[in-house]
Amino acid sequence: MATEKNAQVKSADRVLDLFELLSRSSRGISHSDIADRLGIPKSSLSPLLRNMVSRGYVIAGADGRSYQLGPQLLQLVRAGRIAIDLAKEAEIFLQHATREVAESSAFNQFQGDQLEVVATVLGPHRLVTHMKVGDVAPLYVTSGGKAMLALMPDEFQKEYFRRVRFQAWTESTIVRRADLEKQLAEIRQTGIAYSLEEWTPGIVGVGVAVVGPDQWPVGAVNFAIPAARFDEALRQRAERALRRCAADMQRLFSDSDSLPASTDE
Repeated sequence: MATEKNAQVKSADRVLDLFELLSRSSRGISHSDIADRLGIPKSSLSPLLRNMVSRGYVIAGADGRSYQLGPQLLQLVRAGRIAIDLAKEAEIFLQHATREVAESSAFNQFQGDQLEVVATVLGPHRLVTHMKVGDVAPLYVTSGGKAMLALMPDEFQKEYFRRVRFQAWTESTIVRRADLEKQLAEIRQTGIAYSLEEWTPGIVGVGVAVVGPDQWPVGAVNFAIPAARFDEALRQRAERALRRCAADMQRLFSDSDSLPASTDE
């Protein structure tokens, strides 16, 4: 087991060393130079480069013998920067959503296998849900967590299900993998996720994922609504507002230098 872990760490180091080396060259580096400078056997370097090229993280030069950083890696860096920007600027979008629906809203991002509140706006009613920045909850019990989990690649979901240990936080908490997988399939179809008193008794969550240009979820917006006030009309208003809020935030990916104006349509 120790040998296997060491091999995995060595492979990860090689990938990172490769990225760091290529980042210092604007004209590309040959296969032989990469092998010599990183101390990687050519027989090991060749399959590593093929894999990186096939996934777009590295590109081969016109001569077929030199290599540079590819667009997929640069896109990940850009998406990560915008994800940080979203966390900083999310309150602008949430304020509009809360004015539209009059319910508490939040923007959430992954924190390991949990979802963390990174921005929130309190609703105007006397009976409201208080979501605080820094609050965390399991992905499978929250609307935002489910919305993001539903859009993750199959391999990510498989790994998640191997790790997760379901716990009944309320009488309504999902505690069976099959039930959660069924919900995730529905969320992929509708784009809307619900938490029906699964994390906090008396609270209904409605959530929508915010996705990057590669369709990777970088966050989720949600309303937390007292069940006593949740009806069909409010459900429809909440869904419309969340879709609009997520779409506004996603515009940052096409124009990362400016934020869409907050309006009162």
